[in-house]
Amino acid sequence: MKKIYFSLVPILYVLGLILILSSNLITQTDAANKDSNKEHRRKQSYDVIVVGGDPEGVAAAVSAARNGMKVLLIEKRDGLGGLITYGMLNYLDIPLNYQGKVVSQGIFSEWHNLVGGKNVISVDIDTAKNAFFQLVQQEKNIKLMLESEVLNALKEENQVVGLTVKNEKGIQDYFGKVIIDATADADFATLAGVPAFNGQEDIGKEDLMAATLVIYLENVDWKKVKAVVEQKTFGNATITATAAWGFGDIYNDYKEKYDNTTVRPLNIGRTPKGEVFINALQIFSIDGLNRESIQTGLEIGKQESIAFVEWLKSHFPGFEHATIKMFPEELYIRETRHILAEYQLKISDVWENKHHWDDIAIGAYPTDIQATAKTNIGGIIVNPNQYGIPLRSIIPKQINGVLVASKASGYSSLAAGSARVIPTGMAVAQAAGVVAAKAIDEELEVRELAKNKQMVQEIQARLKAQGQYLEPLQNPDFPYKGEKFYPALRYLIEHGLIIAGYENNVHAKEPMKVSSFIKTIANGMKYIDYKTYQEKQELLHDLLETAGEDLLNEQELRRLYQKLTGEKLDIKVASGPYVLRSEAFPIMAKILQKYDK
Repeated sequence: MKKIYFSLVPILYVLGLILILSSNLITQTDAANKDSNKEHRRKQSYDVIVVGGDPEGVAAAVSAARNGMKVLLIEKRDGLGGLITYGMLNYLDIPLNYQGKVVSQGIFSEWHNLVGGKNVISVDIDTAKNAFFQLVQQEKNIKLMLESEVLNALKEENQVVGLTVKNEKGIQDYFGKVIIDATADADFATLAGVPAFNGQEDIGKEDLMAATLVIYLENVDWKKVKAVVEQKTFGNATITATAAWGFGDIYNDYKEKYDNTTVRPLNIGRTPKGEVFINALQIFSIDGLNRESIQTGLEIGKQESIAFVEWLKSHFPGFEHATIKMFPEELYIRETRHILAEYQLKISDVWENKHHWDDIAIGAYPTDIQATAKTNIGGIIVNPNQYGIPLRSIIPKQINGVLVASKASGYSSLAAGSARVIPTGMAVAQAAGVVAAKAIDEELEVRELAKNKQMVQEIQARLKAQGQYLEPLQNPDFPYKGEKFYPALRYLIEHGLIIAGYENNVHAKEPMKVSSFIKTIANGMKYIDYKTYQEKQELLHDLLETAGEDLLNEQELRRLYQKLTGEKLDIKVASGPYVLRSEAFPIMAKILQKYDK
């Protein structure tokens, strides 16, 4: 048999040629894919992406577009307006300073004029919704994407570069140089990893302010309602052509159907069509971040609304023929998340009418902290003249490429009681649009831009030119400024332990009641150092049981101080027979600071 010989050289040559051709083909394919990805990313890229079609989102998108930016506005609902159009909160909380000046202007004023002008505080829902669409649709630089859910934040380390969206067209990535989160709950910022706290956790409380289901009525006789106001049938009240508020006696007169609801004094808005909206029903223990809890709140709200309207028909002249026209789709959720920002606006900033070098908006609404339970009616902590909201308060800690412009911005929970109102939110959001545009034009990260005083001044000048009110107070005065006891009062205010009301009156020159002293210490200790509170709970209970309505004198103050701290009080406090509240404040603060770690 013959042996067959052959050479491997031709075979190796052919194999090598195949590998070279394959390698070139792979390289060309990779290059083509990269080019395709670049082209895809270019088509899906925007200068500014705004998440949330709430009033704040509309203001942010319009502002960015007017400042030359290509804008994508994403909203999960099927329309714009958020709380106004879906929660039917048609009653506008207009922030006025002591001179009667509306301090939220600019784009808010444009929208307000579209819905009726400065004399209208109760807007027609359909008119409001159309006005939001009009503002957006007249800006050619805005692409509006409704019924679209943001699934994810796209990040490169701590820099947000885009987001993933799901809608009827499928799942798609979009890229932006700056993303503005204008959602009520900082939903996108949370996806991006921005740190935050919930409710009043910053002052040690786990409670949340009550949610509300607005009651939408027709067939209300406004003339009869006016007569009720004049006769003070339910206590003091005020009425205009478009609103009525007060009727405090209803709080005690109406007996609720559910244990976790109450009806507070009424805020009634009346539209040009004669429709009436009542903001009064409070629903407690509703977690605004939990869909099941929200749905439970809606069902309870509907049933309580039906019961309350039946009561109104029988007891409140003018409501005899009232009927519920429809229920809102959404609850009015007053608070959920508060992001941690480069500057956390404090309640003392509001109290002191403080302005900052980097103010981008002005607030002025009374600090309205609503009830968290039936046993807690809430109150007005302070009624400011006006105060500044700094740029740093919309820049979140840790994460770049994002601004947060909504009630979830960088405010303390107590300061948010003022800054959360819609006109103020729209002013802050308008500023966010200008800030984003400036950062992109200068090719700077927003956090770096905010450190440049000249550029911040340019932003402020641009905002003023575009209708924003930014006039600071010169040497602002504030309640008890310069008083010796003010540092202690400020400490108590910042922990939510003092309520001054609309008159900013803490009754400093009145004698302190023993019971008030003990209750304030107990509340403060409970939230500042719960472990110590548990240890002293029985003692505090016993002290309160024996306090009665007695006024606090020097001897009793010393006894309480030693009981609560284990130390002797080494200073004289009272200037007269009883300890004044102004004299008690420093001692209360001293006791609590001992446990404030």
